Amino acid sequence: MVTCLQTVNPFTRDANPTLPVTPIANMDAIVARARVAGAQWMALSVSERVERLEGAAARLQEEASRLGAIASSEMGKPLGEAVGEAKHCASSFVEDLRSVASALAPIKREDERVSSTICFDPFGVVAAITTWNFPILMLQQSVLPALIAGNAVVAKPSEVTPRVAEAYYGILNEFLPVDLLAIVIGDGAQGRALVASSVDLVVFTGSRNTGAHIAAEAGKRLARVILELGGKDPMIVLADADVGKAADFASRNSFRNAGQVCVSTERIYVDHSIAAEFENALVERAATLKMGDPADPTTTIGPMSSARQKAIVESHIADAIARGARVLYGARKQAGNFVEPTVLAGVDHSMDIMREETFGPVACVMAFGSIDEAVALANDSPFGLGAAVFGADEDRAMRVAQRLTAGMVGVNQGCGGASECPWVGARQSGLGFHSGPEGHRQFAQLRVLTRKKPKS
Repeated sequence: MVTCLQTVNPFTRDANPTLPVTPIANMDAIVARARVAGAQWMALSVSERVERLEGAAARLQEEASRLGAIASSEMGKPLGEAVGEAKHCASSFVEDLRSVASALAPIKREDERVSSTICFDPFGVVAAITTWNFPILMLQQSVLPALIAGNAVVAKPSEVTPRVAEAYYGILNEFLPVDLLAIVIGDGAQGRALVASSVDLVVFTGSRNTGAHIAAEAGKRLARVILELGGKDPMIVLADADVGKAADFASRNSFRNAGQVCVSTERIYVDHSIAAEFENALVERAATLKMGDPADPTTTIGPMSSARQKAIVESHIADAIARGARVLYGARKQAGNFVEPTVLAGVDHSMDIMREETFGPVACVMAFGSIDEAVALANDSPFGLGAAVFGADEDRAMRVAQRLTAGMVGVNQGCGGASECPWVGARQSGLGFHSGPEGHRQFAQLRVLTRKKPKS
């Protein structure tokens, strides 16, 4: 039986400090204690819960550098980006609390006969199982709505980034009742045990395959789920697009965080009339990126999070080349856990790299002859998280965007929406969603209370 969880710094490959693994035999007791603590928490009003947690914002700001350093050492993100992630979470913390509180305010509905109140009540105990690529942001987005809705939370962070999760939750627990927010340390075995326990809602961010297993297990007892799963995001570059701006976006969105982003641009479809120009522009931008030590402020590409993730990316590249893809830039073997930013052309949908989530710094470019062909190619995927369309005629680009089967589509920009928009996937990229009023409300049981209107 494994009693300690050991992570490895993906850059230095030195061992990080260990954490004790949560015994699976203890899972039911952990959930039971959380349920007892939750009974008092749910008795508070939403505003009282917000007030209890607001003080954590200043503590998170104080600890942002430490949190970022831990995250960088666990998953290889450049230190400046990791600290920036922690500072963003701290600066948006109170706003996030108030956004959830506003979404959970009761809604009045009435007609000539009755008056109804739509209420948003706690489920009970929420299991929050989070991923490693944005190891602080994902914690905050999963846990705050659950807590403000009145739930207790048992959180199981990725085994890749357990230490930053422990530090983050430790700060929140300075302001919460004992046992209300528990943390489970371990790998898939602990995750499976948590899902199989008596929790009322499972919130998961991660791979499509793991999400499918969670949905099947939770479905045995009809427990609710919110699943944010993977993507294979397409980008369509129309003939009238600003090639420079399109290449800027493609480079940024394909290579940031070493491509380890759920809405990373992995498939790029370019009108054949500008394909060569676009490819050259993308290669120029890829060549300016610097791989190296995450602690070096000039580093733009850190190592992959693990040797396993590197192997997946390299296998996709090798398969594509074997099937006829042309290497425009990169694809050279690198030491350690690094994968060089890579641009491929001559790709097609017979290749794994155009069908499976790569999650690495690879941009694949494929020319198209008509808009109908581009839309068909973009939609030829079981995924449907984000997408982008670039074109000078924004009305036309918007019409193309409306034909894409994705939860979020950006026109001449990324897929992220305005403030208070949900983060949502289509097809196998998600079940349920989070953020914005619609997302926050999924962390609560909707209840309708109705009474007759008094006779006049």
